[in-house]
Amino acid sequence: MEDISNLKNDYSEDFWESISNLDNLTINEVIKIIEMNSIKKVPMPETILLKSIQELDKSKNSSQVKYSVGKKHLLKDRISNGDFFIAESPDLPYLRSDMASMENPLFALKAGDTRVIEYFSTSKDKTLKTTIRGGAEIGRATIFDKDVWIYAISKLMQAKFDGNDITSAVEVSASDFFKATNRGDGGNQFVLFRDALRRLSATRIETEIETGGVHSASGFGLLDEWEVLEENSSKIPLKVVIQLPQWLYRSIESNEVLAISNDYFRLKKPIDRRIYEIARKHCGRQVSWKISLDKLHQKTGATMASKYFRQAILSLIKANVLPDYRVCYDRDSDMVTFHNLDETVLIEANKRSLKALIKRNLKTQN
Repeated sequence: MEDISNLKNDYSEDFWESISNLDNLTINEVIKIIEMNSIKKVPMPETILLKSIQELDKSKNSSQVKYSVGKKHLLKDRISNGDFFIAESPDLPYLRSDMASMENPLFALKAGDTRVIEYFSTSKDKTLKTTIRGGAEIGRATIFDKDVWIYAISKLMQAKFDGNDITSAVEVSASDFFKATNRGDGGNQFVLFRDALRRLSATRIETEIETGGVHSASGFGLLDEWEVLEENSSKIPLKVVIQLPQWLYRSIESNEVLAISNDYFRLKKPIDRRIYEIARKHCGRQVSWKISLDKLHQKTGATMASKYFRQAILSLIKANVLPDYRVCYDRDSDMVTFHNLDETVLIEANKRSLKALIKRNLKTQN
């Protein structure tokens, strides 16, 4: 065990008492995390550092799914512990997604969907029509193809936080992308990666989306273009540059993005991924958020019949594997409720309730 005497004076007794109650991380691992934090440009404060360490401790043995019911919802966890411990601030976790696509079902939930999709949404008392067209042969980009977006957005947001200049063109290493998004590293993954880039470029959107205070009412692709920088002898892309559409780039410049859980990439079912991002977008810092089953069905963009969508929700509830949220369904009201599992959110809510209670009591006494 390493000597921690040199570190003890830097942190409170409560901090070290909490460290002593960790279940999985060794003291050597904790010291390494503390030392890594100390050399960052903006070190995390004690409370945030402790929370990060505790979360790592909880996730260290999370690769095993405790109940078989969850296996059909979760992929094997291929991400090594600590791979995402590079965030410089609790306000900028590494993984982020844009709000516009979390709100609107731009991505298909099944491969080979060549239909032209039209749907209507309401924003600021305006009814907006969105039309989505995929390539005639390869279909619309899927929610799994969206991983390319999430990876690029996360890279750009991290660069912004580090004070680096960014552009809408992002260089992507295929192997780094596979690792970050919990994919295997077999040869077939490179083929799938290339196909994802093709579908993203071929999928065209016509809508009115506001990002960075600017309305985009013209047609655009989910990728403007992509170019191979490096490939193997079989013409499989190893490194590419992708050009993000300008409306998406504006959302990154304007910080119109939300942090998402690393476990998002473990969700196996497309519908589970879509439900998660809807919950993340709308629940936010609330303790809970309710929506009717029918409206949730519409927001997902799923084409399945209502009874099958209800079955999908019930299966997800039984599995209890949705990151960050616990899902409940009330048959009588036909309402779905998402309960936030973020301890910080719950603590803040309890503080607000306590302040309100004290305020009411003071008024009563007066």
